[in-house]
Amino acid sequence: MTASAEGVRAPKRARIAERTLRTDRWWLPPLVTTLGLATFVIYATIRAFVRTAYYVPEYHYLTPFYSPCVSTSCVPGSSHFGHWFGDLPSWLPLGVLVLPFLLGFRLTCYYYRKAYYRSVWFSPPACAVAEPHGKYTGETRLPLIIQNVHRYFFYVAMVVSLVNTYDAIIAFHGKTGGFGFGVGNIILVANVVLLWAYTLSCHSCRHITGGRLKHFSRHPARYWMWTQVTKLNNRHMLLAWITLGTLVLTDLYVMLVSSGAISDPRFVN
Repeated sequence: MTASAEGVRAPKRARIAERTLRTDRWWLPPLVTTLGLATFVIYATIRAFVRTAYYVPEYHYLTPFYSPCVSTSCVPGSSHFGHWFGDLPSWLPLGVLVLPFLLGFRLTCYYYRKAYYRSVWFSPPACAVAEPHGKYTGETRLPLIIQNVHRYFFYVAMVVSLVNTYDAIIAFHGKTGGFGFGVGNIILVANVVLLWAYTLSCHSCRHITGGRLKHFSRHPARYWMWTQVTKLNNRHMLLAWITLGTLVLTDLYVMLVSSGAISDPRFVN
């Protein structure tokens, strides 16, 4: 059987010349998704490589795009976990230690798979709309077989969330030393809380907490954990988009304060 005779063009399928009989704006959700993802990818890529305005030494604000910053190339004070490496070449982002894993976590996320499968690869672009591909192999071959390692990226994402939590805590630092509290702290903490919500709402986390249990009645603690994760899991798509926005907002705020474009309104010190 040739590739052109497979999928929606298979001999036993209805012969419909049109790509779809839908008359609504079915193309709008894929378009919005593509624009949203592209905007984040372009912004995050530029910010990851510019190596400027990512740390506010007065208040210990560090953008999540550069955390943890463990190279001697990092500006003084931004290496909250010390220096693990020497100077990095300019073509490497300072967050190279974790950025590939975070990218892998997002790319293999069950929701994001749906988002870019439909909006970028048109597989399919919408319900009742024929996809342009004549053959479908699913996630059984390269490169899509890599999607099956999502659970391992989840473990790394948990560690990174702990790192971001530490960054948010030590950011309660005053300009003259000691405790301090400003608008930047609200943004950093809100971003961390939402990142935790997105990470814990992951399908892999739901499976880890209770997916392999056969008798919930024998494991009441894990059953309770599973029910809480399930509640978050119901909002996984929403949290996936919100955290893209909070990441950009947090980085943008730190950049503006660090560059001197704006000042951080302070409540304490």
